[in-house]
Amino acid sequence: MATDTNAAAEVATGAAPGMPQLDLGTFDNQVFWLALALIAIFFVLSRVALPRIAAILAERQGTITNDIAAAEDLKSKAEAAEAAYEQALADARAEAQRIAGETKAKIQADLDVAIAKADASIAAKAAESEKAIADIRAGAVDAIKVVAKDTAKEIVAVMGGKADAKAITAAVTARMKG
Repeated sequence: MATDTNAAAEVATGAAPGMPQLDLGTFDNQVFWLALALIAIFFVLSRVALPRIAAILAERQGTITNDIAAAEDLKSKAEAAEAAYEQALADARAEAQRIAGETKAKIQADLDVAIAKADASIAAKAAESEKAIADIRAGAVDAIKVVAKDTAKEIVAVMGGKADAKAITAAVTARMKG
């Protein structure tokens, strides 16, 4: 019924019902309670919420700082490891070049020895072959002389003459010399 009396009072005074916040009759009371609520919120925030938020922010900042320091430490370790890897790689390449050079020199030395042996063997076989060819030539010359003498005898005999062995030998020898 209190609402009926308020509504009736408003109708009696001629004021239209409106927003209570804009009613100037209760404005002082609203400002008081607004100030009291803001002060209460300020004390709650400053004593409870803001210290917690500040502690969380400080903890986060500490964690971030520690993580950044750890990341920088790991980065420096990674750079040192990379430098060590590059140095080891360069050393390994140099060692591989040295080993390849030594192996090449050893193979070349072995090849030179094998070539020298092969040249000596070829020279010996060539000398043997030349001796065999000289023996074959000498045998061939003797065989040619014999064949030439027999052929000359036969030709002279076929022509009707008598062949003298000394004359035929002298003729074949003279012809063979040049």
